[in-house]
Amino acid sequence: MSARRSLIGIGDLSRDEITRLLDLGERFAEVMSRDIKKVPTLRGRTIINLFFESSTRTATSFELAGKRLSADVINVKASGSSVEKGETLKDTILTLAAYKPDVLVIRHAAAGAVAAAARYTDAAVVNAGDGKHEHPTQALLDLYTLRKTMGRLEGLHVAFVGDVLHSRVARSGAIALQTMGAKVSFIAPPTLLPRGSAEGLGVHTSYDIADIADADVVYALRMQHERMGDGGFVPSLREYATQYGIGHHRLREGQRVMHAGPMNRGVEITDQLADDPTALVTAQVEGGMVVRMAVLYDLLSDPKAVRSADVVSHMVAA
Repeated sequence: MSARRSLIGIGDLSRDEITRLLDLGERFAEVMSRDIKKVPTLRGRTIINLFFESSTRTATSFELAGKRLSADVINVKASGSSVEKGETLKDTILTLAAYKPDVLVIRHAAAGAVAAAARYTDAAVVNAGDGKHEHPTQALLDLYTLRKTMGRLEGLHVAFVGDVLHSRVARSGAIALQTMGAKVSFIAPPTLLPRGSAEGLGVHTSYDIADIADADVVYALRMQHERMGDGGFVPSLREYATQYGIGHHRLREGQRVMHAGPMNRGVEITDQLADDPTALVTAQVEGGMVVRMAVLYDLLSDPKAVRSADVVSHMVAA
């Protein structure tokens, strides 16, 4: 088991710990607004990003986060690695652990794979998405974006719309938002709502797209074709877009829209709304790097230093 603190699920964090990470992200954002955007905080540390699934936003932001903190960053993708030759996850982790990394950032298609991998390394392990299970740093960056945009998290109502069944974003987001005092709804066709588990998360569920009217934020979820196979979860993407696609015509004044990407334009979100400057999609991407910087810093730094009110000065002077 990892000898360091890790971040496997968003439930690993208390409300106070989430707040600390969001505050730390804000301080990193201040540093990133300077001409020199690199701090020496994690100099001499090694971070390995191990991605068994395709990724643009998460992989890039973790790489940039590590490099902005002056860590040595190594990126390993399943394509072109020994995984293609049949190597098991256990043996891959044992091999990488032999190089004594400080952090392993792992994305894997199987739910629970990241937790399993943490048993074979002394490095801190960060879950960058495991199947349809969890995506804790996405939840954190979404909280960061909402707090910065809306000014609060307590009392907000966020409605996740679409492919909830296969969405680790919705699961981690629901846990994180409710931890911070927000209300969460899942709105989807019956075939795309997880049976029982939605209620277990304490969220309101609905099949009626009109119920987004009660939400402050509408979170459009990607239709995850790669996880659906030949399941026939919807009659057609055209019909899904007609019934559940989010566009200006469905929104009331003042509602904000989020999407974790990549977007299927014309399916879960219209082109016009995706490009609307009031949509929070770009803000989510921008928040992703500083939040992941906060996570890496938090895992590898002295907890007393992380809690310091003068943390930015500590980072620059390190």
